[in-house]
Amino acid sequence: MNAPAGPDRLLQGWGRTTGSRSRVVGPLAPDALRDLVAGRPERGLLARGAGRSYGDAAQNADGLVLAPATGPRIEPDTAAATVRATGSTTFAELLAALVPHGLLLPVLPGTRHLTVGGAVAADVHGKNQRADGSLSHWLESVELLGGDGELHTLGADRDGPAFRATVGGMGLTGVVLAATLRLVRIRSTLLRVGSYRAPDLDALMALLDTATSRYAVAWIDTTATGRSLGRGVADLGDHLTAPDPAAEPDGLRYGPARAPRAPQLPLGVFTPLTARAFNSLWYRKAPRERHALQGLPEFFHRLDALHEWNRALGPRGFLQYQFVVPPQARHVVVQVLEALHRAGAAPFLGTLKRFGPAGGGPLSFPLPGWSLAVDMPAGRRGTGGLLERLDRLVAEAGGRVYLAKDARLGRAAFDAMYGPLDDWRATRARLDPAEAMRSDLGRRLGLCR
Repeated sequence: MNAPAGPDRLLQGWGRTTGSRSRVVGPLAPDALRDLVAGRPERGLLARGAGRSYGDAAQNADGLVLAPATGPRIEPDTAAATVRATGSTTFAELLAALVPHGLLLPVLPGTRHLTVGGAVAADVHGKNQRADGSLSHWLESVELLGGDGELHTLGADRDGPAFRATVGGMGLTGVVLAATLRLVRIRSTLLRVGSYRAPDLDALMALLDTATSRYAVAWIDTTATGRSLGRGVADLGDHLTAPDPAAEPDGLRYGPARAPRAPQLPLGVFTPLTARAFNSLWYRKAPRERHALQGLPEFFHRLDALHEWNRALGPRGFLQYQFVVPPQARHVVVQVLEALHRAGAAPFLGTLKRFGPAGGGPLSFPLPGWSLAVDMPAGRRGTGGLLERLDRLVAEAGGRVYLAKDARLGRAAFDAMYGPLDDWRATRARLDPAEAMRSDLGRRLGLCR
C-alpha cells in the first residue's frame, strides 16, 4: 500500500543524535487508521508520541509515522479513581484535568510532555519506582490496534502474553489507541521534600536504600573522584496529607508556569572542565540538609522549566546512558563512574535511583536494584567504545540499558541484556503477522525488519 499524503519530515530523538526521514500523517479517524494498518504500508508504520525518547525509538526511516495517531481525549471516573485516555493525550493534559479532582497519575517521569501511548510503549517509571513500580503495575487495560488491523483489549489478564509484550514493547506490537489507569488520591498539590547532601557514593546509596518516603531520587556528581566519588544530593518526598490554605486557597490546580525557550548554542558547552565546574558548584551550593514544600512541576518536572532544553547543549546533541543492575552489583555503578572520568566523557548530569519491582514485560526496563542515568555530550572521540565497554559490564552483572533512552546499543549487547525473546517474538507475530509495525530502534536491535 502506498503511504497516504503527508509531509516528508526529518524526525529525531530528544538527544538529537539520530535522525531519519519519514512520511508523517495523523491524527486519523478510527476507520481510516484501521484501514491504514491493515493495508500493510511499504516500509511499515509506527506511532510516535511527543518525541521524548532520546534515541531512535520513535523513528521509521523511509516509512510511515503516525504523529499523532489519534486526538486527545480524557474520560475520568472520579469515584473509581481511574481514567481512560487516548494514546495521544499528554501527561500535561491529564494532570490539568485530574488534579482539580484530587487525583494524580501514579507514575510521573521526568517530563510532563510525554503521551499515554509512549508511556505504555516504554513502561515508564518515576521517582516512586521502588515503592509503586512502573506504569505496568497501574494499567487496568490497553486498547491496541494490532499490526493485523484488529482491535485488541488487553488487561483482563494483565499477566497475559499480549499485555506483557505491549507494555514496554516500544510500539512494535501495534498502535496504543487508549489506556485505562488507576490513579492515586491526593489532598494537596504540595509535597514535603527533604534534601540531604552525601559526601560519597556509599552515603548517597544508604540514603536511598533506607528511605521510607514514597518518592526518592538522587542527583549525583558524575565528575567527583577519589574519596568523593559518587557524592550527591538525595531528595525524599511525600504528599501533604491536607491542603495548605495559604498556598491553595482556591482548591487544587495544576498550572505550571510558562517555560522560556532555551537558547540554541552554536557550540557544545560541556567539556570535562566545564562539566566538573558545573557539578562542583551544584554540590557545594546544596545545604547539608533542607526541608521545604515543593509543587508538582518543581518536584517532578524540573527540566520542563526550560522549553526545548535539549537544544541548549550544542549542535551535536547529547547521549543519555541509563542502566539498572541488581542490588548485589552496586559495584558496577562505581566502575561506570570511574570509567567515565578516565575517558573524559564530560558527563554533566547524573541521576541515581533505587529500583523495586520489575516491570514484568520482556522488554520492560525496571529490575530490582540500582539505576544510574548519565547525560553526556555526543560526538566526543572514544565515547562509542567507552559505552560498549560499559554495556559489557552491565550485561555481565545481569543488568540492562533503558531502550527509551538509548541511541546506540548494539545487537549482541541487547541480546545479552534482554534475551532470549522467543515468547515476545511469538506474541508479536500473533498481533502483527505481517510485521507492519517497524522502527529504527527495532531494526537496529533485530526486533523487526
